[in-house]
Amino acid sequence: MRKPDKPLAAKQGAEVIIHRAARIEDAVHEFRQKRAQARGRVPTVIPYTGYGSTTWIRVLARVLLTTPSRPGSREARRARRPHESVRGWRSFTSVPFGKAAVTVHAGGHSHVVAADRGGVVDAVIEVSLEPGWQTVGFTIEGGDTVEAPIFVLEPKTSFGVVSDIDDTVMVTALPRPLLAAWNTFVLDEHARVPTPGMAVLLERLTTENAGSPVIYLSTGAWNVAPTLTRFLSRNLYPAGPLLLTDWGPTHDRWFRSGREHKRENLRRLAREFPDVRWLLIGDDGQHDEEIYADFAIDFPQSVAAVAIRQLSNSEAVLAGGRSKDEVHTERTGANWVYAPDGAGLATQLADAGVL
Repeated sequence: MRKPDKPLAAKQGAEVIIHRAARIEDAVHEFRQKRAQARGRVPTVIPYTGYGSTTWIRVLARVLLTTPSRPGSREARRARRPHESVRGWRSFTSVPFGKAAVTVHAGGHSHVVAADRGGVVDAVIEVSLEPGWQTVGFTIEGGDTVEAPIFVLEPKTSFGVVSDIDDTVMVTALPRPLLAAWNTFVLDEHARVPTPGMAVLLERLTTENAGSPVIYLSTGAWNVAPTLTRFLSRNLYPAGPLLLTDWGPTHDRWFRSGREHKRENLRRLAREFPDVRWLLIGDDGQHDEEIYADFAIDFPQSVAAVAIRQLSNSEAVLAGGRSKDEVHTERTGANWVYAPDGAGLATQLADAGVL
């Protein structure tokens, strides 16, 4: 049943708040952009890994104002050492360049797309590409062409992995806000700890299901995408697109909803790849169980199983003495498994016939 519309006064009040939030954010961005450009910074495209099919691709990038690198400069040295230590807070001091026109070069053709107010490029382009890893280029006026990998699914692909990041593949202790803030904004990225056994689990899944995508879906900000990419690569996780979010006001609220970000992207994947059944991997520290359960109920044909990493050693028993996996399996119709690490999840997924 369709919900009744809100009273006109309530709508008008909401619009005032929305527009005020957007105006404040735009004013801050405009001030920072002018100051950065006055200091000689130029628009630069930061490319991210994308995905798609043989007829279309989803390209992801962000446009920032950066200082042009000079031979021998610190920026040039960093470019030659992509795994150099970077404190988390530095990624949040970058200046986004919103609403920029970016040219994407793919499959021998060029397409112009626009960055959003926060400088994020998230666009779908119709192009014919061969399955597997491909490369696309990004160009902005006055800048050099940069390249990004794109994973193209074969039409017959029937299995894929969607994995959370925080406390799933990387230990961040998000249920403890102060420690989570320390891990995100202060801790050296080389000191971040991978979840035991999780890289091996994901590698086994991709090996046994050749050509299957691994997509990392997180509520983290695009600011930390380069850091996360280096972390995943250094700890031997399979390469795959990061689907992150941009902090700040939206059309209907002051701050973006992390849960809605995950729900929207899961539904999008189900629509984009209706023949793919996804193994959903998350943890029991935040809202993954709720999000995955709702998705499994709404799109049962798109779920192969749900694997949840337990953050505590306490036994999770619900009403009637039944465990969480039994309750969720009965409720959603999908197989649910729980374990504190990748090895335990691998054993249970094997018992369930998924691995």
